[in-house]
Amino acid sequence: MTISPLSPQARRTLLRNYKQAFPAMGIYAVRCDAAGLLRLGASRNVDGMLNRIRFELATGLRRDAALARAWASHGEAGFRFEVLDRVRQRTDPDFDYEAELQALLALWQAELQPQPGESA
Repeated sequence: MTISPLSPQARRTLLRNYKQAFPAMGIYAVRCDAAGLLRLGASRNVDGMLNRIRFELATGLRRDAALARAWASHGEAGFRFEVLDRVRQRTDPDFDYEAELQALLALWQAELQPQPGESA
């Protein structure tokens, strides 16, 4: 099977479409059930953030010492990297996506990380 090269016009069109695409904003979870760890976060590039965390753990970078210890003990197979929620694109040019991300994060934290004394 041969792959034919794209014409310069087709390459420019693909690049322009990629740059104009709405980013995958959302809420993510990194879990290690064996260690009882759950990390929630919000990102303007949720897929990229999960890739970053996975890469950092795999290469021994220690942004989160507890996650790094769990990775050393249980390996990649012991972890789940999940996108919990995504922010959809709005037509309002003044829509505050950062506020939306923070509100969604607070909702997910309330649901998945109950405060002491609350039931799950």
